[in-house]
Amino acid sequence: MAKRKSITMTLQQNKNGVFNVIVIVAALGYFVDIYDLLLFQIVRIQSLLSLGLTEDQADKSGQFIISIQMIGLLIGGIIWGIMADKKGRLSVLFGSIVLYSVANIFNGFVHTVNEYALVRFFAGVGLAGELGAGITLVSELVHKNKRGISTSLVAGLGLTGAVVAYFISKEFDWRICYFIGGGLGFCLLILRVFVFESGLFEQVKEKKVARGNFFMFFTNKKRFKKYLCSILIGLPTWFVIGVLIAFSNKFGKEFGLTEKIIPGKATMFAYAAISVADVLIGFISQWLKSRKKALYVFYAFTGIMLILFFTQHNTSTTTMYWIIAGLGFGTGFWAIFVTIAAEQFGTNLRATATTTVPNMVRGSLPLILLLFNFLQGSFSFTTSGWITAIIVMAISVIATYLSEETFGKDLDYVEI
Repeated sequence: MAKRKSITMTLQQNKNGVFNVIVIVAALGYFVDIYDLLLFQIVRIQSLLSLGLTEDQADKSGQFIISIQMIGLLIGGIIWGIMADKKGRLSVLFGSIVLYSVANIFNGFVHTVNEYALVRFFAGVGLAGELGAGITLVSELVHKNKRGISTSLVAGLGLTGAVVAYFISKEFDWRICYFIGGGLGFCLLILRVFVFESGLFEQVKEKKVARGNFFMFFTNKKRFKKYLCSILIGLPTWFVIGVLIAFSNKFGKEFGLTEKIIPGKATMFAYAAISVADVLIGFISQWLKSRKKALYVFYAFTGIMLILFFTQHNTSTTTMYWIIAGLGFGTGFWAIFVTIAAEQFGTNLRATATTTVPNMVRGSLPLILLLFNFLQGSFSFTTSGWITAIIVMAISVIATYLSEETFGKDLDYVEI
């Protein structure tokens, strides 16, 4: 049965063996995922002010709601990851999209901050399963030498969801934007009918090995190190998105800008650049024959952009938006980062790792915000930002150095 399904999926691939059905559907799934995930950040101020909050209250409530959403992603990542290894990758792709689509429709009816936070929590739980299950399927179906390019295309196309969310938010009320997100999710369910289960997963089902045992990451020293490093290498992405971009309006004031920076617009610029970078890094990784070297290139670029970000003073809003786009480009390594997680572990734990790792990074945002806010007790808003940036970048570079190179790794094995 597994062999027959594998042959069927091979026939679906085009001559280059990359643009098959699962790559397209995974990209569209991630598109909807990013649309819904970043929509709150884009309409945060507009939606909270419409609930009767002041600008200061909107800032505090915004941090609270996004932290609750990230906790939902953290919990959902564990739940969906285990399910993907126990029940199959497709079960997660169907179940997660139903949950976050329903949650986004409910989001259009909230009237208080607590209701908003509760719905974003369930949306976060649902959104947690999309990327990991999709990347796992792509990783297991595409030839190992083309794996990085394929997953980069999934992320690059999917990340444009944030750009679309921004332009939709300019045309429609924030409540309608959430309804559109829910509708897009249900439309995606129709496409999921054409996706087949992974042949490697079907083979593992026949073996007597533990599948989706989350605690296995902590019962072996080497496995725990791989898991922890897989998480830590992705920290700069959500520091940039969840701190520098989310609160770019406040940073703009601190930098002496006379014109107001709009976080939603900043998010659009950043994600336009991220989507380009996420495709490019796949080709760079292919050219260098290395995942780690590609990460070092992007870390270096991110470092340069961080210096430009924190040293600007009395610049124009145009300049700051370009710097924000540069930060987005520098942190456009999400695809390779998640691919590394998929390549680190055997088939019986792969989906658990690939789903939990990116959501652990998303779930780390409340801790990053905690550090950022704690530093403000002793330093200025801007100084607290660059100290947090140094700490986050240092942790990620060290974690990458300690990680094993996974380019071209054969994935047909299990963890015991």
